[in-house]
Amino acid sequence: MERWFEFMGNHPFLFGLLAVLIVLFFVFEGQRNGRKISPQSLGILVKAKNAMLIDLRDAKDFREGHISGSRNIPYSQINSHVEELKTADRPLVFICNLGQVAGSALQQVSHTDSYRLDGGISNWKAQGLPLVKAKKA
Repeated sequence: MERWFEFMGNHPFLFGLLAVLIVLFFVFEGQRNGRKISPQSLGILVKAKNAMLIDLRDAKDFREGHISGSRNIPYSQINSHVEELKTADRPLVFICNLGQVAGSALQQVSHTDSYRLDGGISNWKAQGLPLVKAKKA
């Protein structure tokens, strides 16, 4: 640790450059994955703007438990729904297991008013929020 401080003292330009690169990395990474919405804010967005919830998980996971009112479009099929989603006249919220896949879908669709659920279904469950199960036929 002492050598680290010595390095910082002897090379302030390099250390400053490293700090700037780290900050830029997190800024660009945040933008790349799109706007996040917390589980608590999701209900407000749905009520206020009639947001469309798009669950990107496979059909099996969707049947085992999903957010009420969400529509299942597995990520593997998102390309066939891009035009439909892009022209939607209400906000879109993409949902996956952890939030990363939703960020990719958000980029592909490039809808002007779209979000990804922060932390995905895992975070939703961790917050103790309810999931509904598909009715068995």
